[in-house]
Amino acid sequence: MVAARRIIALWVDTDERRALVEVARSRTEPANRVERAGIMLAYLDEPSAYAVARAMGVSQQTVTRCLQRAAELGVLAALDDRARTGREARITAEARTWLVGLACAKPLQFGYPHELWTTRLLAAHARNYGPDAGHPSLANLAQGTVCKILAAHEVKPHKVRYYLERRDPEFEPKMAEVLCVYREVEMRRAAGGAGEAAVAVVCYDEKPGIQAIGTTAPDLRPVPATHPTICRDHEYKRHGTVTLMAGIDLLTGQVHALVKDRHRSREFIEFLGLLDAAYPAATAIKIILDNHSAHISKETKAWLATRPNERFQFVFTPKHGSWLNLVEGFFAKAARSVLRHIRVTSKHELKQRIIEFIDDLNRDPVIHRWRYQIDAAA
Repeated sequence: MVAARRIIALWVDTDERRALVEVARSRTEPANRVERAGIMLAYLDEPSAYAVARAMGVSQQTVTRCLQRAAELGVLAALDDRARTGREARITAEARTWLVGLACAKPLQFGYPHELWTTRLLAAHARNYGPDAGHPSLANLAQGTVCKILAAHEVKPHKVRYYLERRDPEFEPKMAEVLCVYREVEMRRAAGGAGEAAVAVVCYDEKPGIQAIGTTAPDLRPVPATHPTICRDHEYKRHGTVTLMAGIDLLTGQVHALVKDRHRSREFIEFLGLLDAAYPAATAIKIILDNHSAHISKETKAWLATRPNERFQFVFTPKHGSWLNLVEGFFAKAARSVLRHIRVTSKHELKQRIIEFIDDLNRDPVIHRWRYQIDAAA
């Protein structure tokens, strides 16, 4: 007589079944987890270990063991291998701690000329000096083991991530002052531009180091089915650099700009003269700018003293707070749309093309607005 087929009962809810399907269809999960999920799903559709084994291409014993573990531990827990004892760790916990502490120091402290550790250098130093420090288990330390230990402690001494240290003790008050100006502009704009003739608000900054680069061979235009992009020779010729000095009127979107070879006090005074001529004499000009030396120099202060009282009002952004200046958005747009990949024959041509770009913008001005947490910070 044939023995009755033994059915192993599996209890699976909707969430567990969905998780099994995701694992079975995954292309990144380990192969053993994918196989076990497929076995359990196939068994739930047809509760026959023999049929599942044939469909999955495995032995019936493999299917039975998988199902028994699922019935004992749960279907999701059965996807993973059981914990094994394994061999005892050869590198002690104290030695690992010593190695991690070594990685957190700079190689220069130990007489090496390197600025950062490499895993090869770290392993060599640990092999040479670890046993003398009381960690004989590091005598045969391999580079790959160093990588595993550092990864387990989430330490990456071979990489540098930059941060910005706050150097202005009055950062918050200065930021609040700038944001208050932005909020005043929004209120005036909401009121239909009331008081527009009384105060003009301009965001100003310089973009130095714009390179005037020329080609040494003509560009090749795109050719269908041959090369879809413009082809350009790798060699180039430098003609020098220029500085874009620009200010944006926050109420009208008008861009006031000069393109000069340098950005000293005399160029900044020339830009102030440009603003002075652009607005009526009765209009106060409030300028948001950084504390560059040209903005607070003796020459600049002497020139401002010759102007009517309260004609120019400076609102300085805090140190390392240039992101608060809305003109940076204009510079980013110029870099993306005009300055990117630009090639010219001279600095004069570069200046002309930048001014033409600004003239084109001023035909249909774009009003810049500050929206990020203006009410909370101001």
